[in-house]
Amino acid sequence: MSAILLTAPSVEPLTLAEAKAFLRVEHADDDDLIASLVAGARGHVEAATRRALVTQTWRLFLDVWPESGCLEVLPAPLQAVVAARVHASDGAIELDPDVFVADSGRAPAVLAFAPRALPAPARARAGIEIDVRTGYGDAAVDAPEPLRQALRLLLAHWYENRGVVAGDGAGASPESVRALIAPYRVLGL
Repeated sequence: MSAILLTAPSVEPLTLAEAKAFLRVEHADDDDLIASLVAGARGHVEAATRRALVTQTWRLFLDVWPESGCLEVLPAPLQAVVAARVHASDGAIELDPDVFVADSGRAPAVLAFAPRALPAPARARAGIEIDVRTGYGDAAVDAPEPLRQALRLLLAHWYENRGVVAGDGAGASPESVRALIAPYRVLGL
């Protein structure tokens, strides 16, 4: 299964004002830099945890329906299935999102469905598309506070250390950041 981002977050988990206050920056000269560091820090934390910190929409691609009738969805947390389609020989067949029963309390979330009741794709690759909305919410403050604190610490580290990190790269993410995100990491098998 592969996935692409359809709709990026409309807000960051930290506002520019929050980021500047944490960095103790009172001028506007570095606003663009700070905003890009916040976005970069969000991307870093999301990649490390396999979680979407704010609402975003992803498209999942499958070649065939899993025989188990279950599909794990990342990034976590899952909010909803918003659309699904199967590519048939005569065009796409839209599926009712309600054919999927979501267990969103898990990370990764699991979609359950009846694979024999769904049409088989005519394409050998990426014949099934499922669009999902993921993330903690639409507001900056919806993300868990430990992850927002990890963003602040990473932002401060990157703002103060703008050069290339030498050695094994461990300096790119301070130990305190790794400790804050560790309980939120979604592990793969």
